Amino acid sequence: MKIKFNISENSILAKRLRKFKSLKRAYFSLIILVSLYFFSLLGPLFVNNKPLLIKYDGNYYSPMFTELFTNNFYEAKFFGQDSVMGEIKYGEPHYRLLKKKFELENDGDFLIMPLYPYNPYEDVLSELDEQYIDLNGNKKWDPSEPFIDENNDGILNLYRPATFPDSIHIMGTDNQGRDVLARLIYGFRISITFALIVTVLSYTIGILMGGILGFYGGKVDIIGMRIIEIYASLPFLFILMILGNFLKPNIYILAFMYIILSGWVGICWYIRGEFYREKAKDYVSAAISMGQSNIKVMFKHILPNALTPVITFAPFAIIGYISGLVSLDYLGFGLQPPTPSWGELFSQGAANLQYWHLVIFPLIAMGATLFLITFIGEGIREAFDPKVHSRLR
Repeated sequence: MKIKFNISENSILAKRLRKFKSLKRAYFSLIILVSLYFFSLLGPLFVNNKPLLIKYDGNYYSPMFTELFTNNFYEAKFFGQDSVMGEIKYGEPHYRLLKKKFELENDGDFLIMPLYPYNPYEDVLSELDEQYIDLNGNKKWDPSEPFIDENNDGILNLYRPATFPDSIHIMGTDNQGRDVLARLIYGFRISITFALIVTVLSYTIGILMGGILGFYGGKVDIIGMRIIEIYASLPFLFILMILGNFLKPNIYILAFMYIILSGWVGICWYIRGEFYREKAKDYVSAAISMGQSNIKVMFKHILPNALTPVITFAPFAIIGYISGLVSLDYLGFGLQPPTPSWGELFSQGAANLQYWHLVIFPLIAMGATLFLITFIGEGIREAFDPKVHSRLR
């Protein structure tokens, strides 16, 4: 069954779209938000610690899509088998240092890094660690092992605390030595993706359930509403926290939990009310008298006229889902570390108030995102106001 919407030049939908475009604040907010989201989806091309292209020994490679070097090449050709640069670097080449090596040798090999050559999961502070020789192979420095004392302070310096913003790490690093800007960009993608998944699936379930209750009414509505009211009275947040602590969910499992526990209930009530209002109108009676099936009457005739609350409330639902994800991550019951998330950065900032950048930059990112979505929601609400294009005015 196909649902066709009339989008001719003089249709109400076309007028609403023109009205939305005329609201510059909402229209440009939508363009900015969509552009930022697509940029975040393409984040690995711009924010990554793997090069876009490498030329080595006359051959070209793209490590972003394939693994170029083996551990043997990494240890023997790059650092030398007796050198130890920190445990975290073993397992894959350190491409930023490899780029410096190619530039130093100047033998025709080169390496092209992304625009911002840091990954949200890597420890960038260990690049500042003073080098040592691991004589006993335990992958940590012992007092009897030699090291290069670069600052002549007599001790081996390992840079693990957070560092403040500088010309290299624009927004500094967190207390695990990971770049904050990279984590903010990837966290933006995760937050918007989570909110979109929850919104689409919650609204799909809510529209289906609310449409059935509102259209059939009677005992179906009475029994269904009592079940939904009992279900909605459950302590959603506590259940989600318990399940999150037990399951250690990724973004998709957490979104599914959010949808099943509470996401669909609110829109179900709205759609039920809209179906009750619309089914009493003459066009529904005419469709039934012409022999249209209940499914066609519900989804071809009533639903297009009941979508105003769905479209109007969707941006504000997205705001709620983003805030919910940040709250769960802040409390430690959401996405599991080292997943980059705004809530996890807020948690670090709360535990380390002296590192102001762990609070300020995530707060700016989250605030700007929610402001953009709020402007979009206001524009949609004004454009889809039924009084604006009412024929009874």
